[in-house]
Amino acid sequence: MSTLDIFVATMYGGALDVAEQVKPLFEDCGYTVTIHEQPTLEDLIEPPVELALFCVSTTGSGDYPGNFASLASDIADKGPSLAHLRYGLIAMGDSSYGETFCGAGRALDALLGEYGAERLGERLEVDAMETFMADDEAVPWVEAWIEEQGLNR
Repeated sequence: MSTLDIFVATMYGGALDVAEQVKPLFEDCGYTVTIHEQPTLEDLIEPPVELALFCVSTTGSGDYPGNFASLASDIADKGPSLAHLRYGLIAMGDSSYGETFCGAGRALDALLGEYGAERLGERLEVDAMETFMADDEAVPWVEAWIEEQGLNR
């Protein structure tokens, strides 16, 4: 059976809500889904995750939320090969913060790519100034992402 890991970076629960809303979409395609609310480097590399979705909120001045900061730091510090990883990314932020809008999601995207991970499709950026509930954009994006990547077979 195919597996999908969802890694959540959240401050107030919005990214976790998105993860919980999209989980059934993957399960309906036959995936076993694990949501990581306190993700660690070990969750990502032991055993190696092959398919992941990152749901990432931005806090402060483009920073990772506290529950995710150590994972990002461990990737940057330890430099593990992530060549096994294919992923999708949903970044959440507030455009009123200007240049730091979706900063954590954008930084994670660059970090994963630096260590060999392959992003599948485009990154979704959800703007809290335009969308009150992030899952209103995330659910249709995930449905299309599943289709585009052939994950529904």
